[in-house]
Amino acid sequence: MFKMDKNIAKNRIEKLKKEIAHHRYQYHVLDKENISQEALDSLKNELFKLEQEFPDLVTSDSPTQRISGKPLDKFKKATHSSRMLSLFDAFNEQDMTDWESRNIKIMRVGGVKLDYFCELKLDGIAIAIRYQNGKMVKAITRGDGQIGEDVTGNIKTILSVPLRLANTGNEKIANIVNKNFEVRGEVIMTKAVFKSLNKQYKKAGLSELKNPRNAVAGSVRQLDSALAAERKLDFVAYETATDLGLRNNSDKREIFTKLGFKTLKENKYCADLKAVNKMHAYWEKNRDKLPSEVDGMVVKVNDLSLWDALGTVGKGPRYMMAYKFAGIQVTTKLKDVVWQVGRTGVLTPTAVLKPANVGGVTVTHATLHNMDEITRLKLKIGDTVILERAGDVIPKVVKALPKLRTGKEKTIMIPKKCPMCSSAVNKVPGEVAYRCTNNDCYAVNLRRLSHWTSKGAVDIEGLGPKIIEQLMKEGLISDVSDFYSLSAGDLKPLERFAEKSAENLVEAINNKKEIPLERFLIGLGIRHIGEETAIMLARHFGDLKTIKNAKTEELINLDDFGDIMAKSIYSWFKQEKNIKLLKKLKDNGVVVMAVKKTAKKLKLVNKTIVLTGSLKGLTRQEAKAKIRESGGKISSAVSQKTDLVVAGSDPGSKFDKAKKIGIKIISEEELLKMINI
Repeated sequence: MFKMDKNIAKNRIEKLKKEIAHHRYQYHVLDKENISQEALDSLKNELFKLEQEFPDLVTSDSPTQRISGKPLDKFKKATHSSRMLSLFDAFNEQDMTDWESRNIKIMRVGGVKLDYFCELKLDGIAIAIRYQNGKMVKAITRGDGQIGEDVTGNIKTILSVPLRLANTGNEKIANIVNKNFEVRGEVIMTKAVFKSLNKQYKKAGLSELKNPRNAVAGSVRQLDSALAAERKLDFVAYETATDLGLRNNSDKREIFTKLGFKTLKENKYCADLKAVNKMHAYWEKNRDKLPSEVDGMVVKVNDLSLWDALGTVGKGPRYMMAYKFAGIQVTTKLKDVVWQVGRTGVLTPTAVLKPANVGGVTVTHATLHNMDEITRLKLKIGDTVILERAGDVIPKVVKALPKLRTGKEKTIMIPKKCPMCSSAVNKVPGEVAYRCTNNDCYAVNLRRLSHWTSKGAVDIEGLGPKIIEQLMKEGLISDVSDFYSLSAGDLKPLERFAEKSAENLVEAINNKKEIPLERFLIGLGIRHIGEETAIMLARHFGDLKTIKNAKTEELINLDDFGDIMAKSIYSWFKQEKNIKLLKKLKDNGVVVMAVKKTAKKLKLVNKTIVLTGSLKGLTRQEAKAKIRESGGKISSAVSQKTDLVVAGSDPGSKFDKAKKIGIKIISEEELLKMINI
């Protein structure tokens, strides 16, 4: 049998890979079919045979490597290069007007006119994909925004995801390809694929998929990438975690397309909110014409230089807004209202509904938020109600239909006693909430303990609510410090525990005895203090002792802090029971890790610095980190308060303004010399 020369084979393999990648791009990104699928399959088959003959020539970016052979046992955790933030929601034009007004006020500059780039909000799951030297190396689910799951094998099966970035010869594109690059986007399933798969499954007697989004979530988390490949998923790029040196968000779409990613042609630039509202109204009415499910638009401030100035607050960025479409609505019966007790003791009413199918999801419960909402809706038990999945996701009762009442409906009353511990329930002064008066309420403590171990806080694997409840009932734990005194001997006699599982759980707990300061603060569950606030406190104060000793006045002066938040933190650390809890945690071996401080002299302390243009030695994010480590403060706008402007190649209007008002301008090299790099 004739055997091809290895050098000739290598050359042929490289040409086949480029040709197949070209037709992948034409078909899956540009929707063009230059050759038939049969011809493309023939090229793939030739490549496969050559790689079989010369296995040492197989590379990770080969089209034959999209599906891995052996199923995984489980997914590994992976940390995001920068946080994948959630978005705030707007549901009408007034919400959008209020958002714009807040942003203009934050920037404190008169006469600002904002423009926007609007993207259809695809109903799938968010994924971050990393490339090194042009090759795909990792794909990570959103997870909690900081830590997700490594699903690289499954994302490789998506044909609209390039295994190697396209290099068009353009200098800017070549620079991106030759360095680390991260794209973020949505993995989706088209309506046509969803319909086709369900037809196949029904014919084969298999369970049908409920809706495209659930199908995507299940496919991405398949341990066997061959099964994920059968689902024919798609990927649409919309953001990057890499600083591309662009001025406008609208310029990203062209970059993504040139690199080989699919983008939506429906996404467009809008000069003002009037244009945004017009686009929203059009697609809300015509979304059924789209090939994929969408639940609204993502509206982004187009000027990227304003993103740092606007920053983030709470769960998401100020410079983006999810402008939702009206949810899908159905009618059903309100059978009952039950009251759940949260970790802070607040009672939340939950509607018990006659099962209703809303957008492919069977809904039996929906939150009613609080008694004010019940009063506003004029709800009674037994009512016929309109149920909506707000933004096509969260079930919500939006209206009662009183004309359909029979007279047997019952008034909804606030419990006088806690449904879990029978203690008195009182209204919280100045709030709409009602709270159990028993600080040791069983339900409150269960949720408090579960919050500590959750992924968003300390993240102790294997310690879910059911195990925690079992430990509570056995009297083994009463507060979070008790987790760290458990031994395998305590657990082995319990139901559902064997010797190995007991040892594994104790090991998982002991592995989380060293806790980063921000995670520790989140786990404490201090009222009014969410994840973003905890991170900001950690970065500002550096260690737990300094936070404990902080005065109310000092806390109020922090960015985005108010009187209520400051008092909440201050009072929490002054309460005797909390002081005892912190001591118990320390005695049980818990170490709260301080935020690392640089040991070198802070050369830029109290200096406000603006970056403009493309840097060569550092990415924009690396430069910012170095400046902060040296005590400097980053600003996105040049003003009289600016101390230095660092100018790279092709600087923008910031350079011109700095020159005009006499602000000192330095080069990247001068900056690095200044901070001794």
